[in-house]
Amino acid sequence: MGQIARIIAIVAGLAGGTVFSQAPEFAQQYRQRIGGAIDELRVIVEDFNTQAAEHHLDRQQALNAYAQSSDDFLRDRGVSMQSTISRYETLLSQQLHLGTAAPVAKPFVLLGNADDVVFANTWRDFVPGVPVSFAGLVWGAIGFVGGWVVAALLGLGARRWTRTTRPSPRPWKNGSG
Repeated sequence: MGQIARIIAIVAGLAGGTVFSQAPEFAQQYRQRIGGAIDELRVIVEDFNTQAAEHHLDRQQALNAYAQSSDDFLRDRGVSMQSTISRYETLLSQQLHLGTAAPVAKPFVLLGNADDVVFANTWRDFVPGVPVSFAGLVWGAIGFVGGWVVAALLGLGARRWTRTTRPSPRPWKNGSG
């Protein structure tokens, strides 16, 4: 590997390390957003449960009352409420999984089951953090090695391509010999 290729590989490794080291910070910011979403949804779901109980209904009975209504608005409102309850329960489950995962594994847990809205909003407002945690250093190392490997493979491919497309420097092949 030539000097320029080594420099490019190191720069690519550093870039990969910098990008990947942010994975734990992104997971942390996602987890904070999910907490806020859960807090807001909890208010709605608990209010629904309280209103149902005031009418001697459990949650499912109240949803069934909506579904059996002859009024389109009430049926649609029941579907909307069921969707809200489902999202609330899904976010609670995600929060539990993120909370119990090892710090290095949290980005994998997040990518395996992220809420589209929370993920998009986290990405939009993401503020990079300095990778001073063990998880940040591990992810930084993974990114460094990945960037190094990609740069090395691209360099190897470029050298092979250059060798196969470069004209031969043999003077006896020019027709005079």
